[in-house]
Amino acid sequence: MIVDLPDTTTTAVNKKLDELRQKVGAVTMGRVLTLIIAPDSEDVLEESLAAANAASHEHPSRIIVTMRGDPYADDARLDAQLHAGGDTGASEVVILTLSGPLSGHASSVVIPFLLPDIPVVAWWPDIAPAEPARDPLGKLAIRRITDATNGIDPLSAIKSRLPGYSPGDTDLCWARITYWRALLTSAVDQPPHEPIESALVSGLKTEPALDILAGWLASRIDGPVRRAVGDLKVELARKSETIALSRPQEGRTATLSRTAKPDALVPLARRETGECLAEDLRRLDADEIYLAALEGIKKVQYL
Repeated sequence: MIVDLPDTTTTAVNKKLDELRQKVGAVTMGRVLTLIIAPDSEDVLEESLAAANAASHEHPSRIIVTMRGDPYADDARLDAQLHAGGDTGASEVVILTLSGPLSGHASSVVIPFLLPDIPVVAWWPDIAPAEPARDPLGKLAIRRITDATNGIDPLSAIKSRLPGYSPGDTDLCWARITYWRALLTSAVDQPPHEPIESALVSGLKTEPALDILAGWLASRIDGPVRRAVGDLKVELARKSETIALSRPQEGRTATLSRTAKPDALVPLARRETGECLAEDLRRLDADEIYLAALEGIKKVQYL
């Protein structure tokens, strides 16, 4: 069910939300968090909503989207669109479009829609503030999620996360490499148990998940870590063997190779945004390993 409320007020929107909740049978007390989504443009709005709705099956939420309307309009105006039931998953969605003088006060408009006594998470799916924790929306949240993949310059975007970092920050490209990190860790933990002397991470230039993967490796090993543009693969070299994990760019199955051992095929599809978002919503505390990976990017050698 979709309801449009043009040129409205926060009071009218909350009243309509109560009416919709009674119609579709949603229970406010079943929500475990409030998710604020702040896209910089409408280009990522549909994908962001689909990801949030998918994640809501694991984390029932009230989803609040803040969109910037015409900032040069003479009069302050609030337009709202409400989604409930159907494809909204286990959530209710409030899309707020702010125009005129109101466009610069998204945090103030959002406050009346925050559910009491549950965590608030802020997500910038494309362009993020330099310091998410100091952003007005970020100040409302205990968890702040960015996505360097959708940045104008993905490499610069992921590198900028370190100087603006505060405990509770994370980036979706970190969740995109969870399975890569798990497979590589498992491979290294097998005999001959020698230290890794060097590493190579290769793939698309515009894939910041690989840059933070290289940073993670640089934070874990003493040898050099190189980042190259080419086929998608990670190579770990130690004294008596080389471990390689590779996958076609659009493939779903990866090959794990080791010196003098038969290759192994492992499932390793690219993770969907909704899956990554759901993972990040499972923990709301500081991620020290993510911070170490950001710091490790400074040690990576770019070829």
